[in-house]
Amino acid sequence: MTGLQYMSGFGNEHVSEDPRCPGALPEGQNNPQVCPYGLYAEQLSGSAFTCPRPTNKRSWLYRILPSVCHKPFEPLKEGHLTHNWDEVEPDPNQLRWKPFEIPKAPQNKLDFVSGLHTLCGAGEPRGRNGIAIHIFVCNTSMLNRCLYNSDGDFLIVPQQGKLLITTEFGKMLVEPNEICVIQQGMRFNVEVFGETRGYILEVYGAHFELPDLGPIGANGLANPRDFLVPVAWYENCQVPGGYTVISKYQGKLFAAQQDFSPFNVVAWHGNYTPYKYHLEKFMVINSVAFDHADPSIFTVLTAKSTRLGVALADFVIFPPRWGVANNTFRPPYYHRNCMSEFMGLIKGHYEAKEEGFQPGGASLHSMMTPHGPDAECFEKASKAKLEPERVAEGTMAFMFESSLSLAITKWGLQTSECLDKNYYKCWEPLKSHFNSKRK
Repeated sequence: MTGLQYMSGFGNEHVSEDPRCPGALPEGQNNPQVCPYGLYAEQLSGSAFTCPRPTNKRSWLYRILPSVCHKPFEPLKEGHLTHNWDEVEPDPNQLRWKPFEIPKAPQNKLDFVSGLHTLCGAGEPRGRNGIAIHIFVCNTSMLNRCLYNSDGDFLIVPQQGKLLITTEFGKMLVEPNEICVIQQGMRFNVEVFGETRGYILEVYGAHFELPDLGPIGANGLANPRDFLVPVAWYENCQVPGGYTVISKYQGKLFAAQQDFSPFNVVAWHGNYTPYKYHLEKFMVINSVAFDHADPSIFTVLTAKSTRLGVALADFVIFPPRWGVANNTFRPPYYHRNCMSEFMGLIKGHYEAKEEGFQPGGASLHSMMTPHGPDAECFEKASKAKLEPERVAEGTMAFMFESSLSLAITKWGLQTSECLDKNYYKCWEPLKSHFNSKRK
């Protein structure tokens, strides 16, 4: 686990071969009549062949056996994934969840797949437009099985416990305060080291990209060089008891058997890869005079919709930073939004609600549902002496923001038993300060 190597750069053309097989990458072509070491050439396409070059995504994998060597897929009844957004009636209220419980291993062993739960979402994977937000809770590693997502991309945010993720491209260690993206079609296995929990943003029909910087210039926010891609690693092993390949397809899980490890890629090249990013690398930009910059200034990654300037989904963070704005109410402002705002907390205390919003929990403020600081935060910030101060020190909150109106699943509203039914009460102590005689 220690000493894993990576290549840097977002969306770069990378080349990698396992050092145990030097020269495994064909020279000068992708698909020779006979590949070095007797390997099979296989292309993984993440975009249509005819996409413009800036958005054309593909990689060539050179593997011991091609991925087509498996028995037929059969339905797999496991986990709590869904894209049925009509399970329960819509709920426009401000919603907050207490930390999602991680089952104890002796009583209930769950790996990454069996511990997946869909919390909310919108759209439909068959139409290639939509998102889903999942919670994962697990306490055991995936043994002789892997998962790939035929529907879209997974952006994975671990909150408790580190993930050792083996992919067809190599291995990544992803710890809390890091994220990773496993793009559509990529097979992966998750090893955990105890009780583990986190959040997943799934997007259908678009890939994540860096936001445009506009007048910010060439540098800032999440810099491309800080994204890390694994290096080639393979295992050549037979699995006598069978290896299970799980496909998430049209919102459901299917399983197929094969007798070898799918992580048999000796070398690869291309620009369609998994990657990870450490949130401490984010270069924060903030107001240095007065008022707030909108939270879009904290966007790490975006998945664009077909409407210019409107995201299918954004991944936004609220990292430690300096607050120096003069004559300004510094916490987040009161807000009604044409977007849906889902928030999670990796560690620490969120500045606008220091009580109640806990690491491993979540909140959802739906389209045009009012939200903002609780009463305690408002009173404290309205009277505070305005000096330069560190904001969110020791904290990392994040937001999945979407232009879609998100529906909550039955698991989210009922089965999880984590919904905080007293959330609305944090605003009840807010009182009127209006005085018509005082400007």
